Amino acid sequence: MLLTFAFIFNTLLAFLVILLHYEVLFQLDKQLPKVAHLPGRFKVLVGAGVIFMAHIVEIWIFALGYLLALQFDGMGGLTGAASGHGLLLDYVYLSFVTYTTVGYGDVVAHGYLRYLTGIEALLGLLLITWSASFLFLEMQKYWTSSKK
Repeated sequence: MLLTFAFIFNTLLAFLVILLHYEVLFQLDKQLPKVAHLPGRFKVLVGAGVIFMAHIVEIWIFALGYLLALQFDGMGGLTGAASGHGLLLDYVYLSFVTYTTVGYGDVVAHGYLRYLTGIEALLGLLLITWSASFLFLEMQKYWTSSKK
């Protein structure tokens, strides 16, 4: 039963983060051309800042997901955290390290919570590369137009 809950919970969390990231990139693509008073290279800078903030929000969503998942008995816990179940900042730290695939290993999830860390690492890699591709295209669009 817990495995089914973990699967559904992880899937919903992943869809939420993917949808958020998609919407941020979609809105940036729509809104950046409308900011006529900014030079092209600053549009890229604004885009990078907005995407950075989107990643921070996504990391916090996963951190809150860890916190919520651990409200259910048998889901697991954290090893190396400040306390047995960890503090909110332990979850945020684990989420940052996992999302960016740094994986220091000083705070480690165990039990069914491990599946969420695997999904977060995979999604972090996907979303960071998606962001890099988006910014590359924006740089081609705006830096080329500012040279003319």
